[in-house]
Parts: sequence; structure tokens; C-alpha cells
Amino acid sequence: MATCHTPAPARAHAKAPTTARTIVLAGNPNVGKSVVFGALTGTYVDVSNFPGTTVEVYRGRRGDLEIVDTPGVYGVGSLNDEEAVARDVILTADAVVNVVDAVHPERDLFLTLQLVDMGLPVIVALNMADEARKQGVVIDRDLLEDLLGVPVVETVAVKGAGIDELLARLPEARPGRADPALDAEVLPLAARTGSRAEAVLVLEGDAVVAERHGLAPRASGDCVYAARRARVNDIVGHVLTTTTEGAGLGTHLSYLMMHPLTGIPMLGALLWLMYKVLGQWVARDLVGLTEGTLMKGYYEPFVRGAVAHVFAAGTAANTFLVGEFGILTMTVTYLLGVILPLVAGFYLLMALLEDSGYLPRIAALADRALTSLGLNGRAVIPLILGLGCVTMGTLTTRILGSKRERFIATALMAIAIPCSAQIAVITALMARVGGWYALGYFAVLLVIFVVVGTVLNKLTPGVSTDLLIDLPPLRVPRIGNVLRKSGMKVWHFMKEVSVFFLVGAAVISVLSITGALAWVQTVAQPLTVGWLHLPKEAATAFVMGFVRRDFGAAGFFTMHLTSAQLLVAMVTITLFVPCIASVMVILKERGWRYLLGLFAASVGGAFLVGGLLTRLLEVL
Repeated sequence: MATCHTPAPARAHAKAPTTARTIVLAGNPNVGKSVVFGALTGTYVDVSNFPGTTVEVYRGRRGDLEIVDTPGVYGVGSLNDEEAVARDVILTADAVVNVVDAVHPERDLFLTLQLVDMGLPVIVALNMADEARKQGVVIDRDLLEDLLGVPVVETVAVKGAGIDELLARLPEARPGRADPALDAEVLPLAARTGSRAEAVLVLEGDAVVAERHGLAPRASGDCVYAARRARVNDIVGHVLTTTTEGAGLGTHLSYLMMHPLTGIPMLGALLWLMYKVLGQWVARDLVGLTEGTLMKGYYEPFVRGAVAHVFAAGTAANTFLVGEFGILTMTVTYLLGVILPLVAGFYLLMALLEDSGYLPRIAALADRALTSLGLNGRAVIPLILGLGCVTMGTLTTRILGSKRERFIATALMAIAIPCSAQIAVITALMARVGGWYALGYFAVLLVIFVVVGTVLNKLTPGVSTDLLIDLPPLRVPRIGNVLRKSGMKVWHFMKEVSVFFLVGAAVISVLSITGALAWVQTVAQPLTVGWLHLPKEAATAFVMGFVRRDFGAAGFFTMHLTSAQLLVAMVTITLFVPCIASVMVILKERGWRYLLGLFAASVGGAFLVGGLLTRLLEVL
């Protein structure tokens, strides 16, 4: 097996003089690679742009060694200039020092295994070892060395610790334990390329390297990457343990947040606190002031009086502007008196969680549970964003690792996750009937979420990916940052929602004036009255809900419902079809077939669950 190779003529410039051994540093961004370079060389001896690019390459000398610092990359290939430069420099190396962040080995060892699979002489510098210990990350260095088949040295480059050992063990750099499953395809390719390293790159689909040898790039990249990720997870599972011994308060707290026995109660307490803040303090007290006292007590009487001077009461114009669904009364009252304070409270709480570093830990905590639904912990991000806006959450599913995960996450958001404005309205409504009914509402949604996710996991073809996420340090939220972030989100949200509320109110008012709304209520009566046991006016709310999900929920504000009817109404309107904006994004992201199937499942499931819940509550 070849271990170091003479580069193709186009890359001859990158090779060091034959009298010196070329030691190339390789690693992910922000692993301290440049600090290791400085510790090895003492200074940046030469800085120049790599030929044909704007990427800078640093070269230094230490005795008879020429040391080259490559750009930080997550893999060797041709995805961008940094990867291409790193690749071409690495291919000239007599030995590769792979700098790995000891805090995040699950991320960095992916590159390590690629270098090993390429058959290069490698030595691993496990950097930031002190920071890993502070965060309770313990790595069995000897076992890691044995599993990789290459030397592993612990370093703290900023303090110069481990650098002497790294230099002393450079002669031990050697090819590691490559994946034997690759040999069947790599060995014949190596006979064509002249090196195992370039053969592996051709197999992974590197078009540039393939063209150098007159070959077609293979389409095996995804399979190779999936197998490599599985190997990384297996290695990390054997060599890494977490502990709180000697760790700081932040590490202890982080550990407690992600351990199921303590993390789940902590998350439950957080959700209870959020309900308390949004459902009682904001929805009851603040909204009582803004909606009841200010808007309905002062604003609406003033507007109705002003419009009555121009359009007499009972006329179409008066009904359109200040009637039951008037665009100057109901719309403005709901927007400013209900939606604005509730959405502002929601985004403020989310900004606090995000700025504190707690959200990624919720992802880590939820990873195991979401795996049973065909997702991983990273899906928490679009799901939580879906709580803000399903449209935004659907767009964010692009961060998920497979088409299968995006398929499942989009369906879950469209069916079982209410958006922030809808949560705000529903919270305000459920606060009227007490905590048990509010708990029942969320319990039903949780059951639907699990059932839908489990079914989709069983029926959707493909393979889901594993969680790979960085955990930022826990910190006290910065108030200025929180206010700025939440303020921007509220502003953009209100700009978007205002248009839909105005359009929705106009449509409903026209339907009311023309008598079409009464016709819709009559046609839907077997479902709304006969099946759900709700007033026939509930049909209006469902029509409004297609314009905006929160607009539909708000439609129940004026109805006199029992506690059981309100619970049924809120569950059904939540499971009902997503709003027009979400439908357009789902159409763009997933296509017509997906949208039609989702639409049918959402409508059918909403009324099926609502009717069954009605009968269950009547029995109870």
C-alpha cells in the first residue's frame, strides 16, 4: 500500500526540497492548528497565496523539517478552494499531523479517518486537552491510538504543552487502520492513479483528481461517508466518556441538562415556566389590558363612531370596515391587542434560551427520542423554529442530513406543531378554562406527534443521519443581544402576519356580506355540529385558519364554548391544514404530490381526532 506519493506535474510546486521532510498540518477550522504551527516553527517563516487561488499557505522550518499549515477543512476534496488547496498540499506530505479538537472528537475524527483511508502517514495531535477536561470530556488516548492505528499525542498548543512529545513522535507517523471494505474498489483505482490517496479521492467523487488521471469520478461518496460516519461514532463510543470531576459549574449544569434523569425534569420545569409566563402573565394580564381595556374599551368604539359618520350602520361598507369581522376592528384588535404581546413574549423567551446556549442541549437531550421518529436531535432546531412559524421551520429543514428526515420533519410541523401566534391565541383561550384542559391539549398533540412520527419512520424509505452538533458554552444571556434578536423577529413577523390578517378579514367579511359564509356554515354543519359537537360558526374559524392558523384559532374568541368544546376546537384547528404561506413553501420545497398527500392527511386527521376526542370527553 502506497503511503507517500509523488504528485502530478501540475502540483510539483507544492513539494518541499528533497533535502527536507514535509510535515503538513491538517484539521477542521478552529481546532488550534495555526497555534500548533506557531509552536512547532516559532514564527510564520513564509506566507504566500497558493498558485491559482487567494488561499494563503503558511510554511515554516524546524531543523530539517518543512512544516506547512493548510486551511481548516472538514474534508479533503474539491468542494471549495480551501479543500482543494488542503488536498494538494496533503498529497505532497511525508507525514500529516492531524490536529483534532479534544472537546469535539465526534466531529473532527471524520477527517482523521479520511486521511487514514487515503493511506497517508498520520500522527494525531489531540489539542485543547485541558479544555476537554474542564468540560468533563475524557478520551482514552491509548485506546484511540490502537483503534486508529496511528500515534496520538495530547497537546495544549497555547501553553506549548505536548509539543515536544509531538516532535519526538513524528518519526512514528504511519498509515493507520483503513476501512478494508474500500479495498475492492480502491486497489484497482490505485493501479491507475499511482497512489492509494488519489484512488480514494476518485472513489469519493473528486472530479479534479479523476480528471488528472483520465478517469471518471465514482459516485460512491455518500456510501463511503455514511460508513465513515458510522466508524467515527463507534470509535467515539469506545474512547470517550463524560464526567463532572474537576469541572466547573457550567460543565456540571450542562451535564445535568443533557442527562435524561435530570434533563427531562429540567425541560419540563422550563415548559411549565413558559406556560406560566405566556398563559397567565402575558395572555391573562397583559392581553386583558391591551385587548379588553385599550382596544375594545377605547379603540373600537372610536373607530365605529368615526366610520358611522361616513357609512351608516348595516350597510355593506360599514360591515366590511367595522362589522363582526371588520378589517378596522377585529383585525386591528387581534393584531395589536392579542398577537403582538403574545408573540413578543414568545420570541423573548426563545431568544433567552438561544443566547444562554440551552437550545443545543435540548437537541442533545432529545436525540434519542427523535431517533425513534426517524429524526435526530438536530431536528429540534426546525421543530422549535416551527413553533415560531411553520414556514420558517420548513425552510430550516434544509439543515437536516437526508431527504427522508426533511420529509418527516415537514409533515410533523404541518400537522402537529402549532406556530407561535397560534400558540399565543390558544394559550390565551385555554387559560380561561384552567390548567387541566391546557395540559390535555398538549398531551393530545404529543400523542399525535409521536404516532405520526412513528408511522412515517416505518413507511418512509431511506436512512436517517446521526446527530453532529457543537455545544456552545453556557452563559448568562446578554440582555442587549436578546432584545435586539427578539425585537427583529417580532417586527418581521408582524409585518408578514398583518397582510394575511387583512386579507383574511376582507375575505371573511365579503363571504359574510354576500351570504356565502352562511352557506359554508350550513354545508359544513354535519362535520362541525354533527361530528365535533361545535357551533356551526366553527366552520368560519376553519376557513380563517387556512388564511392564518392563528386567525382561525382567534375565530373562537367570540363563541360561547364549554371547556370540553374549547379543547376539541383547539385540537382540531391545530391539526387542520397549515396556512397559505406554509402551503406555498411546502409546495416549493417538497412538490405537488407531497403537498396533496399532506393536505388530505391533515384535514382527515384533524376531524377524525376531533370527533374521537369529543366522544371520549363525553364518556368521561
